Amino acid sequence: MQGALTRYRIIAWIVGVCLLALVVVGMPLKYLGDNDTVVATVGPAHGFLFMVYLVLTFDLARRAGWAFPRMLLVMAAGTIPFLSFWAERKVSRVWIPAELAKSPV
Repeated sequence: MQGALTRYRIIAWIVGVCLLALVVVGMPLKYLGDNDTVVATVGPAHGFLFMVYLVLTFDLARRAGWAFPRMLLVMAAGTIPFLSFWAERKVSRVWIPAELAKSPV
């Protein structure tokens, strides 16, 4: 499960940074500055990376034995700026250690 957690943590940060770049830099440039370069380049990359995020979140949820609502909550966290960072912290510091403590080694 450690490998799945590491993959999830990496993609959560990447998706979070891409989303922030879109919202904080790209959207103001597009709508206030008539320059859609950032949106045109980061947008498709974020879309692809978000799909990877969903797959890796599903993989982690399956390995950790999460309930469906928890998995959906973590997946949805990638759609709101800053929330993917909170979800990554919650998953890696609270939920996964609790799962590891329950399972026999």
